[in-house]
Amino acid sequence: MMPVEVLEDMQREMINYKGCGMSVMEMSHRSKDFMQIASEAEKNLRDIFGVPDDYRVIMAQGGATLQFSSIPLNMLGTKGKADYLVTGQWGEKAFQECKKYGTAQASCNTKPTKFTSIPDKSSWTLDPEAAYVHYCDNETVNGVEWGYTPDVGSVPLVADMSSNFCSRPVDVSKHAYIYAGIQKNLGPAGMSVGFIRPDFATGAHESPICPTYCSFKTTADSGSMYNTPACYPIYMMGLVLKHIKAAGGIEHFEKLAEQRSTMLYDCIDNSNGYYKAPVEVGARSRVNVPFIMKGDDAETTKKFLAGAEAEGMTALAGHRSVGGCRASIYNAMPMEGVAKLCAYMKRFQEANA
Repeated sequence: MMPVEVLEDMQREMINYKGCGMSVMEMSHRSKDFMQIASEAEKNLRDIFGVPDDYRVIMAQGGATLQFSSIPLNMLGTKGKADYLVTGQWGEKAFQECKKYGTAQASCNTKPTKFTSIPDKSSWTLDPEAAYVHYCDNETVNGVEWGYTPDVGSVPLVADMSSNFCSRPVDVSKHAYIYAGIQKNLGPAGMSVGFIRPDFATGAHESPICPTYCSFKTTADSGSMYNTPACYPIYMMGLVLKHIKAAGGIEHFEKLAEQRSTMLYDCIDNSNGYYKAPVEVGARSRVNVPFIMKGDDAETTKKFLAGAEAEGMTALAGHRSVGGCRASIYNAMPMEGVAKLCAYMKRFQEANA
């Protein structure tokens, strides 16, 4: 979901961007107009997140999934091994991808308990000689979110923040690399943004087989324009970043995320067991809320989803791999949307309990 104001801005500028006579989709990525769009987007990213001046910012095509390969190809170096904190399906995919290029260790893995928790650090198996430690800050499929930055000592920390990016402040300096697909809170699909600690943008740790277009150094040194970038997603991201700034910054959206998720979890927890959130309370996501109905009956779920859609509430089906229901309540979701869902859930329970 994207802010209506942003979609309206895009609509106004669709055919003729600021009087230049063409759409952003038609202009050269080397043109003065587009270079200004990209430069302003990067500046606002830095301002909003407080990115340290020496960190490099990249905008890479392929989304976060391509970064699953780019990370080991750019960061394993001579150590050849990395640790992964696996707390959901996306963390697991990143872990499996690393195995193609080096040795990957699952320092923790909650798959045996269906990805419903974040284990205590005392149970992790961390290798102090690892090239980096990777974690996925919010797991969209399983509804698991880290409420803190993992402490991994002096080993470089890497975070996939695709799905909760811009929903709370982040201490960038605690990470060697943060990356995020922009399609949840920042724009349309097609690219990811990344904040890279300077020592990993020099090419010193880059594998000889790293494709040029996956190279952190190449991407950073070329200002993310080694070739034609994803111009329209960059433009749309720029509009969303302006919207975030005008609304009061990430802190504003952090408050909204807490309010939305609290409202929905209260509805689930106060249903006398009719609805159930499978994730442990301390690991619950503020932006992806999976839930099942009593008995987890497929027909009841189907009926629930059909009734919700009839009232204009779509995309509530759980991921195909886990079933049930899932409400994704990203930054642009108005509080009224969550209130409407909660009211429907209460009516459905009364009619079907």
